[in-house]
Amino acid sequence: METQTSSPSQLELVNWCRGELVDVKHALLLYGVPESVSIAEIEETAESIKVLGKVVVRGKMFHPQQQSLMVLCECREVIDPTKIPPEVMPISGGSIWKAVYYVEPQTDKFEEKLLTFLRNEGKTLEDVQSACILPSAGDNNSEAIIRAVGDIMSKTSRPTDSYGYRRLRTFSGVSPTPVGEESLYMWLEQATLLVDEGECSDKEKRRRILESLKGPALEIIQAVRMTEPDASPHDYIEAIESIFGTVESGEELYLSFRALRQQSGERLSDFLRRLERSLVKVVQAGGLPVSSANKARVEQLIRGSTSDLMLLQLKIRERKDDPPSFLNLLREMIEEEKNNIFRVQLCFLTSTMSCIHIEIHKYI
Repeated sequence: METQTSSPSQLELVNWCRGELVDVKHALLLYGVPESVSIAEIEETAESIKVLGKVVVRGKMFHPQQQSLMVLCECREVIDPTKIPPEVMPISGGSIWKAVYYVEPQTDKFEEKLLTFLRNEGKTLEDVQSACILPSAGDNNSEAIIRAVGDIMSKTSRPTDSYGYRRLRTFSGVSPTPVGEESLYMWLEQATLLVDEGECSDKEKRRRILESLKGPALEIIQAVRMTEPDASPHDYIEAIESIFGTVESGEELYLSFRALRQQSGERLSDFLRRLERSLVKVVQAGGLPVSSANKARVEQLIRGSTSDLMLLQLKIRERKDDPPSFLNLLREMIEEEKNNIFRVQLCFLTSTMSCIHIEIHKYI
């Protein structure tokens, strides 16, 4: 990567990503790109680097000193600096393009673990000082220890602007569903989960929905945007469902409900919410009487869950004959998840503090 002052830097990449709401770990900045090159050619050239996966151009900017374009690309895969060449040959030939990508600052193993923990916990130097039980020593040694820990912890002041990026699978509305695309039912489930549970802004949710659509489905949302510029992410989902959805019988909805499974990385409480949305549709369509809903919910939770420990902790299997209501079960589940997180954090904190005491002795 060039170090000339006229070349784009990682700081410019980070700032541009913030403005475009692009995860910097998925971002690639290309410069030296001629103005005449099309977006399709830029994307195809970047995708020639196979480890990037699907690439989408998110912005272009003219660089006056180089008299060429800088192009911000978003890649499906996380950028691995060890596998990305610093120069890219365009597919149509011509001068090579240069690449800029984000490289994490290097820290030693102990500092990396400590900084990650403190950053996630929102802790400060004072918190660590009060939490540490320092070995008995003179005042000078205590002050030296505090200064040493402070030197390490001062590095936690670096801001973290990136947030997790949860992509939706592609949906086009073409029937039968093409290979590599999601069915309507599964896409609706994932999109609804993103909109209901996602912590990002409505603008970001709309963008994520848009980038997952193509073909007829994309045309529908483009029409919605034209007629209703202020349409919400929920409006997008409802438009897709109203155009491509079919009137399913109660029996068909019940079979879909029985096919639901907990997804990789999905919390059990989120899976329960997803089950409930499907179960409500089943009951409304007459596929199941209201009196049987609690039992059906628990049975499918057991059938589709991969969280055996949580099921054991909540004694779900023992309660099949007298199942709790949805709200009571959800409340118990969220409380147990919080307790599990606390147990993990307590265990990690104990381990981390032991490491701190070991490191402290290096300064005594």
